[in-house]
Amino acid sequence: MKTMKGPGIFLAQFGGDEAPFNSLKSIAQWAAGLGYKGVQIPTWDARLFDLARAAESKDYCDEVTGICREAGVEITDLSTHLQGQLVAVHPAYDEVFDGFAAPEVRGNPKARQEWAVDQMMKAAKASKNMGFASHVSFPGSLAFPYLYPWPQRPAGLIDTAFTELAKRWKPILDAFDEAGCSVGYEIHPGEDVFDGITFEMFLEALGGHPRCCINYDPSHFVLQQLDYVEFIDIYHERIVAFHVKDAEFNPTGRQGVYSGYQPWLKRAGRFRSLGDGQVDFAAIFSKLAEYDYASWAVLEWECAIKSAEQGAAEGAPFIAGHIIEVTEKAFDDFASGGTDEAANRRMLGIG
Repeated sequence: MKTMKGPGIFLAQFGGDEAPFNSLKSIAQWAAGLGYKGVQIPTWDARLFDLARAAESKDYCDEVTGICREAGVEITDLSTHLQGQLVAVHPAYDEVFDGFAAPEVRGNPKARQEWAVDQMMKAAKASKNMGFASHVSFPGSLAFPYLYPWPQRPAGLIDTAFTELAKRWKPILDAFDEAGCSVGYEIHPGEDVFDGITFEMFLEALGGHPRCCINYDPSHFVLQQLDYVEFIDIYHERIVAFHVKDAEFNPTGRQGVYSGYQPWLKRAGRFRSLGDGQVDFAAIFSKLAEYDYASWAVLEWECAIKSAEQGAAEGAPFIAGHIIEVTEKAFDDFASGGTDEAANRRMLGIG
């Protein structure tokens, strides 16, 4: 059995224009000072990382690794959540997702999608150069506007969407396979892959691609009222990354899962800082340990109430306190009397 690594922290919500959040060196030192052992790097934030250089230069990758190591943290893996989202965008979301793309391709869906694919290919090369076995991203969406079956969906609409989604991702996953790296998709509402069934649909459309994997985040399952512990039982072989994020769901007589278009503060389902929500992390960490999950436990901070700084400060000890140091030693070994096959047969009356 193996012990998972951590605590780690996803830097996406913390990068900024002021110190210590405006350079990799200073933000890594900040994270280490809070007790984090790893940092997950958003590849779209040029203040922290240059994806194009990382794809082309092993020396640059070694430099980035060295900066973090000197600060006292490892790099857990790279994230392309924003670029992955743009691999597939329904026209209804063109304008709102344009901000995720480079300025030169905004307003041009075809150019934007080609840019996103190129970013993913660069991420595969960068992951190889940095020696990572996992990568985290979003799959994007074509079918999500048709989530609720009213108006009635035409026959074949969803199959066509997933066939197209797989067609776009297959070459990218092949590139990651060549890099020796799996893509952990964050199972997330707004993506076509938002629960276990849709992950299975995507995986089937990909022909069971070995690099199509999961970035496990229980918070999104609380908001859907999905059994997030049983999810691990079902999909543990595909879980390659873990976002430790809390959430709560408090339905009322006025709102439920869809939350009436309310802002995050007033939604029945909302994200919370670690320990402030309803996620049973003791059960999750135990279940992941049971299945020998040995990668990172990474804080993704999102909360409608608490500040990012407080959430980050509280997150490291929270995760550290939940990581289980697994053992091969049985708790009742002290009572073992020792035996052999002959003794076993005598005890069963078949000797």
